[in-house]
Amino acid sequence: MAVKTSALSSTVRPFRPRASRGAAATSRSRVRFPHNYLSVLDLDAAAFTQVLDLAVRLKAERKLGRRAPTAQALAGRHVALLFDKPSLRTRATFEIAVHELGGDVIVPPQDGPLGARETVADVARNLERWVSCAVVRTFGQDKVVALAEAAPKLHVINALTNEEHPCQAAADLLTLHERWGGLGRNARGRTLAYVGDGNNVATSLVQAALLSGVSVRVATPKGDALPAAVRAGAEAIAQHGATLTVLEDPVKAVRGVDAIYTDVWTSMGKENEAASRLLRFRPYQVNAALMAHAKPDAIFMHCLPAHRGDEVTDEVMDGAQSAVFDQSENRLHAQKALLLLLVG
Repeated sequence: MAVKTSALSSTVRPFRPRASRGAAATSRSRVRFPHNYLSVLDLDAAAFTQVLDLAVRLKAERKLGRRAPTAQALAGRHVALLFDKPSLRTRATFEIAVHELGGDVIVPPQDGPLGARETVADVARNLERWVSCAVVRTFGQDKVVALAEAAPKLHVINALTNEEHPCQAAADLLTLHERWGGLGRNARGRTLAYVGDGNNVATSLVQAALLSGVSVRVATPKGDALPAAVRAGAEAIAQHGATLTVLEDPVKAVRGVDAIYTDVWTSMGKENEAASRLLRFRPYQVNAALMAHAKPDAIFMHCLPAHRGDEVTDEVMDGAQSAVFDQSENRLHAQKALLLLLVG
């Protein structure tokens, strides 16, 4: 059925599957996209830009519903969701993404975490006979790596591990792309401050920001900083002069920045440390006083769920500078782009 001419549909190009267009799923046919998305580091700057550009297009086309050019891009394809950890945004957005691209989702029953009932490799070898892609939310990064290595035909997406959260980072940079009118060369002079725990979210955020030409300052308590190997890996891919600065003083970190990001102080699996971490991280709360040190139009960001009253106050979370629900919405669009570029 033809789409009626409109301001949107007049610019829409039918999506052509990977098989008819080589390695790229957009007009950037020379961009090489990896087989899996286990880490932001799997992408170079051109490939990460491709994800964001496609996500922007998919977000605009969503209003077309089943008339969207990508509405049948995954027709006949199945995507398996393997989740060892609880989820709202990740599971909901991946299920919706696959559905809106015309594919089918399966959620295999699990008796315990991935690898408990049978080896990770055996799970992978079974799945690659049935499905095109596995979206995995688990504990160690080694598990998603093992899954991908055991099944070379299977596309694997890391939906969160203890070490990295690359899908969140794609949504975060999509949000900054929208707010700032672009990244890369357009982001020169932009600085993002991350305040809090040097965790998996911080790792992927720093990688994606530097890859997109955005400088980052990370403020954490002593002993909670990003590992040296993470910092070195991120600095090695920095584009357009972007830099990484590691601090302990949150005020110095946010002074004059364009965006402030935080996450929960106690990540999944560290609940037994909650009381001690609450005391240690209290000076790192993002409140109105801390926001006042940033630029007047600075954006507040959080991957959610938030522990209101701990790492962020209600005033900031619900304030005019908050972009947290834009980030949440953009999980859908960024993940649709990833699925198309990997599987479509």
